[in-house]
Amino acid sequence: MIRILIAGALLAGCAAVPSAETPATVSGPPALEAASEMAASFEAEPALSGAEIIARAHAAAGGDTWVRPGRLKLTGYNIIYRPEGTVMWDRYAMWRVFGDEKRDAHAANGKVRIEAWTKDNLAMLIAFDGETTSNQDGPMEDQSANAMWSNNFGFGAIRNALDEGWTQTRKQDRLIDGAPAYMVALTDPSGGETLFGIRQSDAAILYVGFDTPRGWHERRYSHFYTKPGIDWVQPGRVRLFYDGVKSNEAIWTDFDLSGDFDDTIFFVTAPPPEPTF
Repeated sequence: MIRILIAGALLAGCAAVPSAETPATVSGPPALEAASEMAASFEAEPALSGAEIIARAHAAAGGDTWVRPGRLKLTGYNIIYRPEGTVMWDRYAMWRVFGDEKRDAHAANGKVRIEAWTKDNLAMLIAFDGETTSNQDGPMEDQSANAMWSNNFGFGAIRNALDEGWTQTRKQDRLIDGAPAYMVALTDPSGGETLFGIRQSDAAILYVGFDTPRGWHERRYSHFYTKPGIDWVQPGRVRLFYDGVKSNEAIWTDFDLSGDFDDTIFFVTAPPPEPTF
């Protein structure tokens, strides 16, 4: 109302006349007041070390089951954002066999397969059997495979973050999607750094960021859910960005820790005629 009155006064060339709707005093722009309130919520426990924050995140995510899961299968769908338009991978799955240790947070380890379909058409297939990376055309050359994995591998660093040879450095707290978060930089034994954001209220893992050949890569996690009797907290939505531009968002609708899949799926010799999940 004040801005409307002032604008009218400038146009009319006369002084603004206060009305009953005009507040007698103005304490400050609402945005600044809100920012002040949010800033006051930071540093609830400023003495926490980076290692202590990571330990809290491990416990909140599921404890030993989450830190050393053995095998994991995720299913859902993926929304791909491209300059020419948005694409839906309506069937999307990832199979993982986790390695016992991790020396480089951004190199492939263990075993992994990621498979995506748009209706009846194979949209993407990539797999790693512990030695060789394959796509739908078969084994890939090491250089292209290594670059591809380094664009994507990084979140798993937090599972190994308290292992021997790793360091945990607390950084300046910040807001992640409006929630106060502790920020911790993890340095792996190879010297690589990965930045994590841990929500202060419940130790949920909200953020990971790291440098890649494609630029600075960020993932934001939300819509967490669990299953009865399983110590595992799964983010249902993962948004991926490179240099601040959203590339895609994976929606995970189910997870399975039973390990009920054949290891032969991690080496591709020919594209599957239909989804394998």
